[in-house]
Amino acid sequence: MDIAPIREFFTGLQDRIITELEAMEGAAFLRDAWDRPQGGGGISRLIEDGGLFERGGVNFSHVLGEQMPASATAHRPELAGRRWEAMGVSLVLHPRNPYCPTAHMNVRFFVAYPKAEADSPIWWFGGGMDLTPYYGFAEDATHFHRTCRDALAPFGNDVHARYKKWCDDYFFLKHRNEARGVGGIFFDDLNEGGMGGETPFQRCFALTRAVGDSFTHAYLPVIARRRDTAYGERERDFQAYRRGRYVEFNLVWDRGTLFGLQSGGRTESILMSLPPIVKWRYSWQPEAGSAEARLYSDFLPPRDWL
Repeated sequence: MDIAPIREFFTGLQDRIITELEAMEGAAFLRDAWDRPQGGGGISRLIEDGGLFERGGVNFSHVLGEQMPASATAHRPELAGRRWEAMGVSLVLHPRNPYCPTAHMNVRFFVAYPKAEADSPIWWFGGGMDLTPYYGFAEDATHFHRTCRDALAPFGNDVHARYKKWCDDYFFLKHRNEARGVGGIFFDDLNEGGMGGETPFQRCFALTRAVGDSFTHAYLPVIARRRDTAYGERERDFQAYRRGRYVEFNLVWDRGTLFGLQSGGRTESILMSLPPIVKWRYSWQPEAGSAEARLYSDFLPPRDWL
C-alpha cells in the first residue's frame, strides 16, 4: 500500500491552513518538529497569546509501532499483534474574543499490516470538524453546517446526515447530558466504496480530502464576522467556564487523546487542544433569559441547522 500521497496531502493541508491562519492573525505560528522514540514524528504549529487566537495549534503527525495500544484494540480486537502506522492533521483554535467560537478539525489515516502472508492490511480514514460557540449565532451555525454538507455532497445524498448525527452523538458529554457545541460532522473506520466505479480507497481518500480542504471555508468567515465584537469581563468569565466542558470532553471521552497518550505520542502536541484559561464552578446556572442561558436552550440541543 502506497501511503506517500496521503502524507503529502496531510503536510500540504497543514501548510495551507497555517498560511490562512497567519494572515488572519497577523503573526507567525511557532514551528516545532519532533521525533517519536518508538517510530515516526511530526510537526506542531502553535500560537499562544495572540491577538486573535489566545491559543491555537495545527499538528501533523506520522507515527508507527509494533503493537496497538489498548484504546485501539478494545474498539477493533482484530488489530491486536499487528504492526501499524497512523498519520493525520489535527487542529484546535481557541480565539480570545468570547463571541468567536472554538473550532476543532481532524483528518487521519490508519493502517495495520498483515500478521501473516495470507492476511490483508486493515486500513481506514477518519475525521471531521465541529464548532463550539460561547455565545450562539444562528447564521454562524448555519454557515458552518452548510459548508460541511456541501463538502460531502459529491459522496452520496445521505452522507452528510449520517456524519452530522455521528458528530452530535460523539461530541456529547455523557456525564453532563450536554453537547459540547453545535456539532458539525464526524466519521471513523471509513473504508467503504461508492457508486462511481472508484475503489474504496480512492473514494475514502477523496472524501477525507474534501473535509480537510473545507475547514477554512467553514470557520474563518465566522471568525471574520465576530472578531471585532465588543466584550467585557462577563463574557470572558462565561467563556472560561464553558471552556471547562471542552477540557472535560477531551480528557474523559475523546478516543484520539487516549490513543495518542497510550501509544507514546508527544504529550505537548496531544494536549495542545486544551484552552489556556479555564474555570469551573460548583453547580452554577446562567441567569434566566440571558445570552448565556440561550446557549443552553437554543444552541446546544442537537438540531438541523439547515
